[in-house]
Amino acid sequence: MQVMWTRLISVVEEQAQALIRTAFSPSVREAGDLSAGVYDGDGRMLAQAVTGTPGHVNAMADAVAHFIRRIPDMAPGDVYLTNDPWEGTGHLHDITVVTPVFRDGARVGFFACTAHVTDIGGRGFGADADSVYEEGLHLPIMRWTRGDSPDPTLLALIRSNTRQPDQLIGDIHALATCNAIGQARLAEMMDEFALPDLSDLAEHILTASREATLERIRALPPGEAASTMRIDGYSAPVDLSVRVTIAPDSVHTDWTGTSGTDPKGINVPLVYTKAYACYALKCAIAPDIPNNAGSLAPFTLSAPEGSIVNAPHPAPVALRHVIGHMVPDAVYGALDQLLPYTVPAEGAGCLCNFMLSVRPKGSEGRRAEVLSFNSGGAGARPGLDGLNATAFPSGVMTMPVEAIEQSGPVLIHRKELRPDSGGAGAYRGGLGQDMEVSAAPGHVAYFQAMLDRVEHPARGRHGGHAGGATRIALDDGTPLRGKGRQSVPQGARVVMAFPGGGGTGHPRDRAPGAVARDVALGYVSAEVAIRDYGLDPDEVDAILSRAARGDTL
Repeated sequence: MQVMWTRLISVVEEQAQALIRTAFSPSVREAGDLSAGVYDGDGRMLAQAVTGTPGHVNAMADAVAHFIRRIPDMAPGDVYLTNDPWEGTGHLHDITVVTPVFRDGARVGFFACTAHVTDIGGRGFGADADSVYEEGLHLPIMRWTRGDSPDPTLLALIRSNTRQPDQLIGDIHALATCNAIGQARLAEMMDEFALPDLSDLAEHILTASREATLERIRALPPGEAASTMRIDGYSAPVDLSVRVTIAPDSVHTDWTGTSGTDPKGINVPLVYTKAYACYALKCAIAPDIPNNAGSLAPFTLSAPEGSIVNAPHPAPVALRHVIGHMVPDAVYGALDQLLPYTVPAEGAGCLCNFMLSVRPKGSEGRRAEVLSFNSGGAGARPGLDGLNATAFPSGVMTMPVEAIEQSGPVLIHRKELRPDSGGAGAYRGGLGQDMEVSAAPGHVAYFQAMLDRVEHPARGRHGGHAGGATRIALDDGTPLRGKGRQSVPQGARVVMAFPGGGGTGHPRDRAPGAVARDVALGYVSAEVAIRDYGLDPDEVDAILSRAARGDTL
C-alpha cells in the first residue's frame, strides 16, 4: 500500500510537470500557478502534486464532487471543465479540468488540474467590477470533449469572448493533456499491481492520513483563541476576525465578525477561504502528512454568508486571492496564543501582482495583456529569519524579468531586494522588492494594481517590528492606488516597493553576527542597524569597510 501511495504522488507530480511544459500562459510556465490531483471514484482527493498552490489544490478537493453531481452520465473519453468561482476555483480566471478514469467499463477515479489564465474576457483581471457578470466569461461545469475533439460550439464561444484566444485555448488543451498523462500512468500502475479499482488503496490512504492528523491534534492542548487583522481592502479597510478552537478531534476556524462583502472584486467564495484556512492549520500542526481528503478532514470552518470570506453569488471575486492569501496570517494570530512560538510572524500575504494592458500609440505595434507575478517578504519564523521575496502562503514563484518582457511590449527597469523592508527582530522578516515598470516606447498602458499592505503592513510577533509597507507611484511622484485600473502616461514608469515580513522577538536580542551580515549584504541600512539593533556606529562603519573590500565577516 505504501509503495502504491508513493507511486500515486509521483503520478500527479508528472501530471503537473506536463502542464508546466505545455501551457501557453506565462503564469503557469514561469510562476507555477497551477495544481494537479488524483481522486477515487467518489471524488475524494487521494494525492496532490508537490508543484502548485494550496488555493487551487484544496479548492479542487471539493470541486470534483460538484462535477459528479452535475454530470450523471459520465463516459470514457469525456473531459469536463469549469471556472465557476463557487464550485471550482474561487474566480473566473482559474479553469479546472476534470477527467474521469474508467477501467473495464466502471468509473474508478478522476484526475483534476487547475491553472490561472491570463485573460477570460470581461473587464480584464482586476478588482474594479461591481458583480461577477462583469469579470469575464463564466463556464459552468460542462463537457469540453466527448471523444477526441472539443465541443465546437463551446470552442467558438470561448474564442469569441477573450482577448487572447490562442493562449486560452492552448491552456485548456494543456490542462486536458496533463490529465491524460495522469490517466496513462495510473493505468500502468493498476496493471502492475493487478488492481481492479482504487477502493482498497483509497481507504488505506484516507484512513491513515486522517488518523495521523488526529494524533497530532490530540497531542495539542485544547482551547480557543481569537484574533483580528486589518488590511487595506479596496476603498475601505477590511477586518479579518477569526476564532480558532482546538478540540480532541478537530481544529475549527470561525470567521464571525469579519467584514461584510465588498462592493468591488476582492470578495472570497467560501471554498477558497476554506482552502487557505485548512492549509494554514495543516502547515502548523501536521506539515509532513501528505495532503489529501483524509488529512484535511479534521480541519473545519464556518463563516457568515455575506461576509467577505463567504461571498455569495453574484459578488465580484476576481481578486479573491488578495484577501484569501491573508487568511493564514489571521489564523496564526489566534494560533500563536494557543501554541506560542510555533507560527511565523505576518508576511506580505497576498501576491504582489500587477497587469499591464498595453496598446500601441500609433498604427504599428502589438497589443498585449501582461500579467506579472511578484512576491513580498515572508514573516520571520520561530528560530529563523523570514524568506526574502517569497510567496507565502500561495507558493507561486516570482516571474523572471525576461519572461515578463517576452509577454508583451513592456520594460522592467529595476527589480531588486528592498533594504530595510524586513521587520527588525531577533529573527528578521523577509525582504520585499523594489520594481519599476513601463510600457515599451511607442506604447501606452493601463496599470491594474493588485496590492495590499499599503496602509497596514505585516505585524511582528513577540516584540518584533512590522515589515515595510507597500508603496506605489509614478516616477514623477504621483501616487497610485494599491488596487484598481489606472492610466499610465506614455513614457512614465510605475515605481513599486513591495512589502516585507514582520520580525519575531526583540531586535536587541538578534545575534550581532547576524546583524553584521545583514549590513554587509545591504539588507539592513547603517541607520537601522544603529537605531533598532543597537550596533555602535564605529562598528557599522567597520562592517561596511570590510564589505567594500570583499573581506569575509
